[in-house]
Amino acid sequence: MPTSRSFDDLVAEGASVPTDGWDFSWFEGRATEERPTWGYARMLVDRLSVAHAALDVQTGGGEVWAEALSRAPQRPHQLAATESWRPNAAIAQRNLAPYAASVAIAPDDGPLPFADGTFDLVSSRHPVTVVWDEIARVLTRDGTYLSQQVGPGSNRELTDFMMGPQPVRGTRSPELAVSQAQAAGLVVVDLRHERLRTEFYAIGAVTYFLRKVLWTVPGFTVEAYGDRLAALHEQIEHEGPFVAHARRFLIEARQRNR
Repeated sequence: MPTSRSFDDLVAEGASVPTDGWDFSWFEGRATEERPTWGYARMLVDRLSVAHAALDVQTGGGEVWAEALSRAPQRPHQLAATESWRPNAAIAQRNLAPYAASVAIAPDDGPLPFADGTFDLVSSRHPVTVVWDEIARVLTRDGTYLSQQVGPGSNRELTDFMMGPQPVRGTRSPELAVSQAQAAGLVVVDLRHERLRTEFYAIGAVTYFLRKVLWTVPGFTVEAYGDRLAALHEQIEHEGPFVAHARRFLIEARQRNR
């Protein structure tokens, strides 16, 4: 349905919402995305309930992990998380403080600041990159890595609208993840992938999404893409929600006995 709010007003709102953390509640009523059928949050609760020491890599603001910990009937004795961006790390420290979880600042593509064989569970939701050798190194002999990741060409309809047709790169593919996990000495025990419908109801939601999910349109700014935002606003006003499709895959891998 067309909105009574102006293009400038909607874009200004989307440009002003803080992007810290991974809380997406602002999108309620402005955009929707289907959820994968496997239920990552539920799976994480199950794994946390039987783990002794757990690590969440690239935790963002710790929102997903904190929610899972709050629902786990039993919690690991040792809890730690990593995050590369200091503003997010501060949010994660607050969110995870009730569970006595430590938060370490660590680069996404660098070493994990933990000893070999420390954790029997390592988790990560939508990591920017996965350093598989480091995941394998910090896992115990029978440890498990559980991760939901962004698949190739996720929301490519939005990328192509803003930038023109773009090649789909395979750097986030489930097949590559399996190959890299195996090369690190892990055994993949579960792999699933799905295509999920995403709808944007107003240009403010698109603006905020592109600021927050940086890989959709690399280098996005309102100033640089003002003309494309205006064109998309007109399309939404006249044709209804802009539809794209997110790609998600779940991978679970276990350490071989060493």
